[in-house]
Amino acid sequence: MLNQLPPLKETPSQTAGPYVHIGMTPSLEGITGPNVRDLGAGPVPGNGPRITATGCITDGSGAPVIDAVVELWQADADGNHTAAWARIACDGTGRFSFDTVKPGRVAGPDGKLMAPHLTLWIVARGINVGLHTRLYFGDEAEANQSDFVLNRVMDPRRRQTLIATPSVADGKPVYTLDIRLQGEGETVFFDI
Repeated sequence: MLNQLPPLKETPSQTAGPYVHIGMTPSLEGITGPNVRDLGAGPVPGNGPRITATGCITDGSGAPVIDAVVELWQADADGNHTAAWARIACDGTGRFSFDTVKPGRVAGPDGKLMAPHLTLWIVARGINVGLHTRLYFGDEAEANQSDFVLNRVMDPRRRQTLIATPSVADGKPVYTLDIRLQGEGETVFFDI
């Protein structure tokens, strides 16, 4: 009989450090090489209505988080999980912006259709574990009311931190979701 090993402890999470852009978006730092574009550089491919998903990431004091990197994961316009994905670094004002397609509805864990949404993953200096959140569309109120995940957020005021405000710029739909990492008005993050 083999000796049983004691359970192993996981090592603690490490901070992303000041090198997030270098590792995830090297062209932003002027690093060139065999790749002409950074992995995940947009626009997000796909057929369907083109939109811009944008926002500003701020810390608990309201200061912009200028070194954050945001990844977007989404279904296509027909609700198919085609693994549409993109990555972008925030600019010097903490802003991010994705050129993508508006996703369709996909089945949730309960088998019912979820509201159209974008899944966002955020990492920056000082964030030990990437933060997962969602962007729901403000012009999809009926679908949002029945969304499985959105309704798991018990406080309706907190749900509002996931609803992007629609507008139009240059004839193209724009959805704005500002993300607050902590403090009053903190965005809902999911433990995935």
